[in-house]
Amino acid sequence: MAFIGGSVKKKVLLKGPLLTRSGYGEQARFALRSLRSQPDLYDIFIQPLQWGKTSWIATFGEERAWIDAAIEKTIAYIQQGGQFDISLQVTIPNEWEKLAPVNVGYTAGIETSKVAAEWLIKANEIVDNIIVVSGHSKYGFENTVYTGVDQRTQQPAELRLNVPVTSVNYPVKTYTDLPELPITLDYDFNFLAVAQYGPRKNLNNTIKWFIEEFQDEEVGLVLKTNLMKNCLMDREQVKNQVTQLVRSLPEHKCKIYLLHGDMTDEEMHSLYQHPQMKAFLALPHGEGFGLPIFEAAYTGLPVVATGWSGQLDFLCDEDGNEHFYNVAFDLAPVQKEVVWKGVLIQESMWAFPREVSAKEKMRECYEDVTNATGYAAAACEYSTQLLDRFSDENMYKQFCDAFYTVSEEEQEWQQTLSEIEIL
Repeated sequence: MAFIGGSVKKKVLLKGPLLTRSGYGEQARFALRSLRSQPDLYDIFIQPLQWGKTSWIATFGEERAWIDAAIEKTIAYIQQGGQFDISLQVTIPNEWEKLAPVNVGYTAGIETSKVAAEWLIKANEIVDNIIVVSGHSKYGFENTVYTGVDQRTQQPAELRLNVPVTSVNYPVKTYTDLPELPITLDYDFNFLAVAQYGPRKNLNNTIKWFIEEFQDEEVGLVLKTNLMKNCLMDREQVKNQVTQLVRSLPEHKCKIYLLHGDMTDEEMHSLYQHPQMKAFLALPHGEGFGLPIFEAAYTGLPVVATGWSGQLDFLCDEDGNEHFYNVAFDLAPVQKEVVWKGVLIQESMWAFPREVSAKEKMRECYEDVTNATGYAAAACEYSTQLLDRFSDENMYKQFCDAFYTVSEEEQEWQQTLSEIEIL
């Protein structure tokens, strides 16, 4: 702990994939921005991580320059034997370590109904508290219980979470000058889907059901997707998979568009606000939070989505009222091919959207947009609520409150500092 200019500053080691284009990268950058919003409290050090095979961000600005400088500062500090007061570890619980006297785990949690036993063991042994991105993730941690026999006493025993867990959502992003995207679409009405091309996002069914529902109509579906990276090889693999699927379906008038490659946050928000993008379509099995769905909702797009998991935190208002086209689902065990030892466990479940309901809700949304009725007519009004509810100021404060509780001593120091007159 350092006393800087009469105030107490905690030395915080932020360990996470800050420089990657991934969900955890976005999470790590939100954590950093939250801590930077309280410069009198935290002296921040950074240990960057890779995240799977995802790409690294290529843009350079004030934040990237700050991160690079912090990484250099961290290397020098560790080489000199420096210690940290708190660690904030942005990754899956399997990778949490004791890096400081106080350790905070920040994870997206899980998209399924149950967390792995390894996560509970790590949480109980390593961290002092946990921050997750949604009420769904929080529920998974708090309500997963494993029963067994204590090998020492041979008595029945339970494994459950013994440390506090807090849910903090993401903030909105606002821009005053968005770029114009050179995108040409044949039809005026297009659904937009933004998701990684993998089993959890359920894109094959999304494409198939869309084509079957709008087979002979002038409606499009724009897919912003990739497998892992935004390179040419990844693009060709995705293109081949989508092409094979589309060719296996009946002849159709509706259109499928593939959008692939690096896009800045500003470009993504231009995509959401493109005049020919009329609605957002998401039929995943589960979301920790569902950031693209969130971005679409607060930019005013009507949303058709599976009615389960993290996206309900923002697709429903604070009174629990729905503001989206709620696709019915069945909870069932995860597919065998997605089981990931220690992460996605075989005995967990997630949502399987129902085909009939998905088609009904797509159609309902299409009719509402065309006739300016229903959820579609109210989407812009609801977006203003989201912009206020999930503002930077609100979410940074919520994160900092969940991360660390300022002691009475530190509050006194801050009050004293604020009363000092600089001559």
